[in-house]
Amino acid sequence: MQVRRTKRTLKAYAKNALLRGLSAARKFEPAESKRRRLRKELVSRYLGPNRKLADSWIGQQTETENFYYELTPKNRSDLASLVGVVVGLPFEHVDAYLSELRSDEELEDLILSSWALDSTRADATVGFGRREGWYAFIRAMKPKVVVETGVHDGVGACVILAALRENASEGFPGQYFGTDIRPNAGWLIPTHFKSNASVLIGDSLDTLSAFDHQIDIFINDSDHSAEYEAREYEMIRSKLTPNSLILGDNSHNTESLRQFSRKNSRPYLFFREEPMKHWYPGGGIGISPASIPH
Repeated sequence: MQVRRTKRTLKAYAKNALLRGLSAARKFEPAESKRRRLRKELVSRYLGPNRKLADSWIGQQTETENFYYELTPKNRSDLASLVGVVVGLPFEHVDAYLSELRSDEELEDLILSSWALDSTRADATVGFGRREGWYAFIRAMKPKVVVETGVHDGVGACVILAALRENASEGFPGQYFGTDIRPNAGWLIPTHFKSNASVLIGDSLDTLSAFDHQIDIFINDSDHSAEYEAREYEMIRSKLTPNSLILGDNSHNTESLRQFSRKNSRPYLFFREEPMKHWYPGGGIGISPASIPH
């Protein structure tokens, strides 16, 4: 006990001596050096936690694109409020939709069991991030047709189809159409979701040009260049229903949806993600409804 106390005392003494030395040195610190030090400390206060998360993430076996994470509770609450304003529903109603998705253990197990077959995903965890917003909009609006460009593995598609499944159980069936250039896109979509799901392989502009359904909800998540994104919006403009909704998955990087909305007299809003326990700063959702309820 005495040895432990002595070690603790010596460590505390050394720390105090170091602090005294720093304090003495700072008395004679040049003004410019002090300014830079204080600014560095300020930056570290904001970026320090993310640097630690990044260092941890580098050594893990997880995805290297389309990052998956939970939203912070505050951010999720903000999302529920925003969706509620757009669709004209109270916060509690929308929040219940978000809780519904997060408690869908079947969907989480489906994704995890599929990832388990891939050694590069050994440490991956399921978190839907801004896709929770997609789910809430679909549950609230009860669309007949949802189109997503850029299916990738199919996590977003599974979220969309889970929402359509719940809508169908309430008497509001809907169809999902995804577009992607990769032949294996949507490989995560399970068999029991495929009865009302179609993944159309090919360039999305060609696919959308030939698309012969009216679109209730359109989600852009394909080629993330501003020009290509803008061309998608122009391609589906005449196919949108009067109460349509457009969601832009790249609106944190481009102004394509904002510009399209202004040109076509549509409201435009933006939701910024706050990932929980992840180094990625987050993306967002560009939101362009036909109108906003008063």
